[in-house]
Amino acid sequence: MENKNTQAEEIVNEYGDLIFRTCFILLSNREDAQDAVQDTIIKYIKKSPDFKDKHHEKAWLLRVAANRCKDILRYRINHPKFDLEMLKEFSDEPDNTGILEALMQIPEKYRIVLTLYYVEEYKVDEIAKIISKTPSAVKMRLKKGRELLEKEYRKEYLT
Repeated sequence: MENKNTQAEEIVNEYGDLIFRTCFILLSNREDAQDAVQDTIIKYIKKSPDFKDKHHEKAWLLRVAANRCKDILRYRINHPKFDLEMLKEFSDEPDNTGILEALMQIPEKYRIVLTLYYVEEYKVDEIAKIISKTPSAVKMRLKKGRELLEKEYRKEYLT
């Protein structure tokens, strides 16, 4: 039991913020994001997977977290709700709040690729592995996601 607690602590210390940011962007809700992070850590502990390196471990955790977020989103009926004040809390610069709010308004399948590509700086082929899609599908989602993000941002903030 002690070993598993230490293992969980190490994972939370190393990847907790990254996983939380990703889940928060996908779910637009602090409590659901915290639940998704917790579920991801629990799955990591139960599976005790062996990884080639830290990069593989990080990608696995992000994939599990993204899948858990998808599960949570499947159960939501209403349009995602979020508090703008909480969003400002997670933005490094206050000027980014408009972009983050617009990002929250686009469909989840575009949000995740945009977040992984632009925020977490993953390459297209790495994102493809994380979300279990082809690199071509990731490129198309990036293109469509940028278009939707621009449209949403212009609609809300530039008119």
